[in-house]
Amino acid sequence: MSKIDKPIIYEIKYNKTDISNLTNDINLKIDEKYNLIINYPTVYIIDDMQNKGKYFIYVGETNDIVRRTLEHIGNERNRQDWFEINNSKTANMYIIGHKHFNKSLTLDIENKLMLYLTSVSSVAKVNNRRTNQQGNYYTSDEFEEIFSKMWKELGKKNKKLFPVEQIVKDSALFKASPFHKLTNEQKNARLLIMNKINFSLNRNKSNINENGELIIISGEAGAGKTVLMSSIFFELQNEPELLDEVYLLVNHDQQYKVYLEIAKKLGIKKELVSKPTHFINTHTKKKAKIVLIDEAHLLLTQGKQSYRGKNQLYDVLKEADLVVAVFDENQILTTEQLWEAEELYNLRKKAIQKNNFIRLKNQLRINADATTVKWIRNLIDDGNISKIPKNDSCQYEIKIFDNPIQMYRSIQFKNNSQEKGISRLVATYDWEYKLNSQKDQEPWMVKIGDFEMPWNLQLRTSTGVQYKDVSWAEQPQTIHEVGSTYTVQGFDLNYVGVIIGPSVKYRKGHIIYDPAASKNLKATRNRTLKNGEKQKFGETFLKNELNVLLTRGVNGLYIYAVDDQLQKALKNAEL
Repeated sequence: MSKIDKPIIYEIKYNKTDISNLTNDINLKIDEKYNLIINYPTVYIIDDMQNKGKYFIYVGETNDIVRRTLEHIGNERNRQDWFEINNSKTANMYIIGHKHFNKSLTLDIENKLMLYLTSVSSVAKVNNRRTNQQGNYYTSDEFEEIFSKMWKELGKKNKKLFPVEQIVKDSALFKASPFHKLTNEQKNARLLIMNKINFSLNRNKSNINENGELIIISGEAGAGKTVLMSSIFFELQNEPELLDEVYLLVNHDQQYKVYLEIAKKLGIKKELVSKPTHFINTHTKKKAKIVLIDEAHLLLTQGKQSYRGKNQLYDVLKEADLVVAVFDENQILTTEQLWEAEELYNLRKKAIQKNNFIRLKNQLRINADATTVKWIRNLIDDGNISKIPKNDSCQYEIKIFDNPIQMYRSIQFKNNSQEKGISRLVATYDWEYKLNSQKDQEPWMVKIGDFEMPWNLQLRTSTGVQYKDVSWAEQPQTIHEVGSTYTVQGFDLNYVGVIIGPSVKYRKGHIIYDPAASKNLKATRNRTLKNGEKQKFGETFLKNELNVLLTRGVNGLYIYAVDDQLQKALKNAEL
């Protein structure tokens, strides 16, 4: 059992009278441990429940809680971000102390509190937007344990504001938050990008019609690209000279919702988070200084519907001085997103020559050892099915199921476990489905023998409500749906159950792809190349589809394959 004490949490009304009397109140307490509140570094949370049961939050740390809080009430009373809390009659404050607190530890706890609280559904806004992550320091090895104990104690005081940790970690906002502590690889990438941005801001462009400079961030699914992008976007928003000059674009409905919600909670203008087509069609002012593009492999490379251009990336480059784009060609899923080989090669070559090509190599999503990750990558990249590795020290679980009903029950069990978190069933796009339309007034279904379940984005909750601002996987009713690449791409699931449909087969000791068995017309139809030739890329896109689905799980991957030979090969790999 750990010998690290629980933090001391002192709850007080947030007003000048109570704060001024804090020292006297503490000194009157018999228990000397409360002296940690006034004589040592502390972390504090100011909360105010306002309209519709939502909280406005401020998180801070200080060496003098009385002086610092009176500064908030006095000197900062006219600041817009403080006005509502300082004039509230119901604001509350939690002051947190611990005998092992020092400056570095309190800064890390402040940062992680912002990470957690921006991810809590009952929080409408977090006023403090500072991020100040620390490196190694004397008590850094105690940080995680102290924080968890602190969060549990806060939860006893207010479960709505401080829910159990797994609920917080399941949030899509948590997984894309700019407050994550970056790895050394991410820090080095961010430093390079920020240096490039500073150079771009300081140079004089002689030709206003010159296209913007492009930085490419590459890396496999789960390499930490989104967190890096979110961190850079957030940091740039705190630079006064870049006010209204930094945009974040993403061409993915579910991820777009997440970024909009993060911007809302941090007080960033929603106009600065956009779909690429909207940005291209409406950006008529002077050039934007910086444009960040997450999931840039989802940008269109040919016109469709509201977008009439020829390549969205090139059009964005015309409207910005500098573009930073996350790109993974192994997640391109449709003919409208296809880059021709020569064009993609030239794009990368130019970035490499300018030292503008960054590759993230670490695997941050899959909580598994290198052997397990290699097994998954070999299946996807090389089509080989080897013996599934067994490692007692590795918590990641790979399991092959005899039928989809059994797999679904296991996914339900994992999802219902508070410790395991959000888990969902997904499938290759091998059953008919048309978004925003129904077949004979019935939902589009994934059917395999006795198994039958609706495709994603069709069910409502028992009260008839649909969640407009929450990603598909976070909606409670979606445990009864089957997700597709179009809803889970870019997101984490704690356990993912993958139904590999008939478009993926196993022949002569190797995985092959059968576009004729797929219902994904966007992946299997012809693409007209620049030379006028019509060509199919279905096998490549179906492989990319499998790549997206098999890399969603953080702690486990469950599989059932429709193709008999593939199913047999997978079952044999378990033996």
